Amino acid sequence: MAKKAKKQQEKGAGGTPATVALTAAGVPYTVHSYDHDPSRPSYGEEAAEAMGVSPDRVFKTLVADVDGALTVAVVPVAGSLDLKALAAAVGGKRAAMADPALAERTTGYVRGGISPLGQRKRLPTVLDDSAPAHATICVSAGRRGLEVELSPGDLVGLTNATLAPIGRA
Repeated sequence: MAKKAKKQQEKGAGGTPATVALTAAGVPYTVHSYDHDPSRPSYGEEAAEAMGVSPDRVFKTLVADVDGALTVAVVPVAGSLDLKALAAAVGGKRAAMADPALAERTTGYVRGGISPLGQRKRLPTVLDDSAPAHATICVSAGRRGLEVELSPGDLVGLTNATLAPIGRA
Protein backbone atom coordinates (compact mmCIF):
# COMPACT_ATOMS: atom_id res chain seq x y z
CA MET A 1 0.00 0.00 0.00
CA ALA A 2 2.40 2.71 1.14
CA LYS A 3 5.42 3.08 -1.06
CA LYS A 4 8.75 3.58 0.63
CA ALA A 5 9.39 7.27 1.12
CA LYS A 6 12.21 8.54 -0.98
CA LYS A 7 14.16 11.75 -0.99
CA GLN A 8 13.40 13.57 -4.20
CA GLN A 9 14.67 16.81 -5.50
CA GLU A 10 12.31 17.07 -8.45
CA LYS A 11 13.05 19.52 -11.22
CA GLY A 12 10.87 20.48 -14.13
CA ALA A 13 8.88 17.62 -15.62
CA GLY A 14 7.49 15.14 -13.15
CA GLY A 15 7.39 17.52 -10.21
CA THR A 16 4.29 19.23 -8.92
CA PRO A 17 4.29 23.02 -8.49
CA ALA A 18 4.81 22.38 -4.75
CA THR A 19 7.92 20.22 -5.19
CA VAL A 20 9.27 22.51 -7.89
CA ALA A 21 8.89 25.46 -5.46
CA LEU A 22 10.67 23.53 -2.70
CA THR A 23 13.52 22.57 -5.00
CA ALA A 24 13.86 26.13 -6.33
CA ALA A 25 14.05 27.42 -2.74
CA GLY A 26 16.70 24.85 -1.82
CA VAL A 27 14.56 23.55 1.04
CA PRO A 28 15.11 19.95 2.18
CA TYR A 29 12.00 17.79 1.87
CA THR A 30 10.88 14.21 1.51
CA VAL A 31 8.11 13.08 -0.81
CA HIS A 32 5.79 10.30 0.36
CA SER A 33 3.50 8.65 -2.15
CA TYR A 34 0.72 6.14 -1.59
CA ASP A 35 -2.16 4.65 -3.53
CA HIS A 36 -5.13 6.98 -2.99
CA ASP A 37 -8.49 5.28 -2.42
CA PRO A 38 -11.24 7.58 -3.80
CA SER A 39 -13.82 5.95 -1.52
CA ARG A 40 -12.09 7.21 1.63
CA PRO A 41 -13.98 10.11 3.25
CA SER A 42 -10.89 11.88 4.64
CA TYR A 43 -7.86 12.48 2.42
CA GLY A 44 -5.71 13.53 5.36
CA GLU A 45 -6.49 10.59 7.61
CA GLU A 46 -5.90 8.26 4.65
CA ALA A 47 -2.49 9.89 4.10
CA ALA A 48 -1.49 9.54 7.76
CA GLU A 49 -2.51 5.89 7.82
CA ALA A 50 -0.85 5.05 4.49
CA MET A 51 2.42 6.72 5.52
CA GLY A 52 2.38 5.37 9.06
CA VAL A 53 2.64 8.91 10.44
CA SER A 54 0.77 10.26 13.46
CA PRO A 55 -2.29 12.30 12.34
CA ASP A 56 -1.08 15.25 14.44
CA ARG A 57 1.94 15.55 12.08
CA VAL A 58 -0.11 15.42 8.88
CA PHE A 59 -1.71 18.76 8.01
CA LYS A 60 -4.57 19.44 5.63
CA THR A 61 -4.78 22.54 3.49
CA LEU A 62 -8.16 24.26 3.46
CA VAL A 63 -9.23 27.37 1.60
CA ALA A 64 -11.64 29.72 3.35
CA ASP A 65 -13.30 33.00 2.49
CA VAL A 66 -12.50 35.61 5.15
CA ASP A 67 -14.51 38.78 4.63
CA GLY A 68 -14.47 38.23 0.86
CA ALA A 69 -10.77 37.30 0.57
CA LEU A 70 -9.55 33.75 0.05
CA THR A 71 -7.23 32.55 2.81
CA VAL A 72 -5.35 29.28 3.24
CA ALA A 73 -5.60 27.42 6.55
CA VAL A 74 -3.23 24.56 7.36
CA VAL A 75 -4.40 22.40 10.28
CA PRO A 76 -3.77 18.88 11.60
CA VAL A 77 -5.90 16.22 9.91
CA ALA A 78 -6.79 14.85 13.34
CA GLY A 79 -8.94 17.93 14.05
CA SER A 80 -10.90 20.60 12.27
CA LEU A 81 -10.57 24.25 11.35
CA ASP A 82 -11.92 26.88 13.74
CA LEU A 83 -13.27 29.42 11.26
CA LYS A 84 -13.71 32.11 13.91
CA ALA A 85 -10.07 31.74 14.99
CA LEU A 86 -8.94 31.86 11.35
CA ALA A 87 -10.82 35.12 10.79
CA ALA A 88 -9.26 36.60 13.92
CA ALA A 89 -5.77 35.46 12.85
CA VAL A 90 -5.96 37.54 9.67
CA GLY A 91 -7.80 40.50 11.21
CA GLY A 92 -11.16 39.54 9.73
CA LYS A 93 -14.64 39.24 11.16
CA ARG A 94 -16.20 36.29 9.33
CA ALA A 95 -14.89 33.17 7.72
CA ALA A 96 -16.60 30.39 5.77
CA MET A 97 -15.24 27.57 3.70
CA ALA A 98 -14.56 28.73 0.14
CA ASP A 99 -16.48 27.38 -2.81
CA PRO A 100 -14.50 24.25 -3.85
CA ALA A 101 -14.46 25.21 -7.55
CA LEU A 102 -13.13 28.70 -6.71
CA ALA A 103 -10.48 27.18 -4.41
CA GLU A 104 -9.37 24.84 -7.21
CA ARG A 105 -9.24 27.61 -9.84
CA THR A 106 -7.35 29.98 -7.56
CA THR A 107 -4.78 27.52 -6.22
CA GLY A 108 -4.36 25.43 -9.38
CA TYR A 109 -4.87 22.22 -7.40
CA VAL A 110 -7.80 19.80 -7.07
CA ARG A 111 -9.69 19.32 -3.80
CA GLY A 112 -7.92 16.74 -1.69
CA GLY A 113 -4.63 17.71 -3.31
CA ILE A 114 -4.41 21.42 -2.51
CA SER A 115 -0.93 22.25 -1.28
CA PRO A 116 0.02 25.39 0.64
CA LEU A 117 3.08 25.52 -1.67
CA GLY A 118 3.31 26.45 -5.34
CA GLN A 119 -0.20 27.81 -5.67
CA ARG A 120 -1.23 29.57 -8.88
CA LYS A 121 -2.10 32.69 -6.86
CA ARG A 122 -0.34 33.26 -3.55
CA LEU A 123 -2.94 33.56 -0.80
CA PRO A 124 -2.57 34.66 2.81
CA THR A 125 -1.72 31.53 4.79
CA VAL A 126 -2.25 30.62 8.44
CA LEU A 127 -0.55 27.55 9.94
CA ASP A 128 -1.91 26.07 13.16
CA ASP A 129 0.40 26.89 16.04
CA SER A 130 0.75 23.20 16.93
CA ALA A 131 3.06 22.67 13.93
CA PRO A 132 6.33 23.90 15.53
CA ALA A 133 6.01 21.17 18.18
CA HIS A 134 7.17 18.73 15.47
CA ALA A 135 10.55 18.56 13.76
CA THR A 136 8.74 17.87 10.47
CA ILE A 137 5.16 17.90 9.26
CA CYS A 138 3.50 16.54 6.12
CA VAL A 139 1.31 18.58 3.76
CA SER A 140 -0.09 17.82 0.34
CA ALA A 141 2.49 17.89 -2.43
CA GLY A 142 -0.20 18.97 -4.89
CA ARG A 143 -1.82 15.71 -5.84
CA ARG A 144 -3.99 13.12 -4.09
CA GLY A 145 -1.71 10.34 -2.89
CA LEU A 146 1.36 12.58 -2.67
CA GLU A 147 2.59 14.30 0.49
CA VAL A 148 5.68 16.35 1.19
CA GLU A 149 7.45 16.30 4.56
CA LEU A 150 9.32 19.42 5.63
CA SER A 151 10.08 21.49 8.71
CA PRO A 152 7.31 23.79 9.94
CA GLY A 153 9.78 26.69 9.84
CA ASP A 154 10.47 26.12 6.16
CA LEU A 155 6.73 26.00 5.44
CA VAL A 156 6.23 29.28 7.29
CA GLY A 157 9.12 30.88 5.43
CA LEU A 158 8.02 29.75 1.97
CA THR A 159 4.36 30.72 2.40
CA ASN A 160 4.90 33.75 4.65
CA ALA A 161 2.40 32.07 6.96
CA THR A 162 1.09 33.40 10.24
CA LEU A 163 1.15 30.97 13.18
CA ALA A 164 -2.11 30.95 15.13
CA PRO A 165 -4.31 28.55 17.10
CA ILE A 166 -6.76 27.80 14.27
CA GLY A 167 -7.20 24.04 14.75
CA ARG A 168 -9.51 22.33 17.18
CA ALA A 169 -9.58 18.73 18.30
